[in-house]
Amino acid sequence: MTEAVIRSGRPVRPQTTEALTRGVCRFLTGRGLSVVREFSLKSKRRADITALDHQGQFIIVEVKSSVDDFRADKKWLDYIAHCDVFYFAVTENFPIAVLPDERGLIVADGFGAAIVRDAVPHPMNGNRRRKQLLNFARAAADRLEQQLDQRLTKL
Repeated sequence: MTEAVIRSGRPVRPQTTEALTRGVCRFLTGRGLSVVREFSLKSKRRADITALDHQGQFIIVEVKSSVDDFRADKKWLDYIAHCDVFYFAVTENFPIAVLPDERGLIVADGFGAAIVRDAVPHPMNGNRRRKQLLNFARAAADRLEQQLDQRLTKL
């Protein structure tokens, strides 16, 4: 079976989540943002996609593969304090009326994405931003080193 089951017991298709994540990351990096997937926040939550722009602003994107996924998972509320801008990313057939209007909306597939609704900015606390910026840099550097080490080990 190609389905995983989330805590609510409802099926989620991992390939949909992976495709959405890939498309959003391509979209963000194509616009000059630096991206870390599954970034651990100080709140002990892990954001699906965290991006940093050239001004040091954090963008968090929560990927939702289905309405059941959205309804079962309210962790995204904890992410708001850890970003300047927050978006949901969904497929083109997702019924967007179930999503909160005050949050940004990205429609994506496995190859790219588009912003359908801009997010309302809410600047982060300065101390939190500084600590998160250091954690973001360390996470990105650690992941790069791990990939390089794995590649060199295969030689």
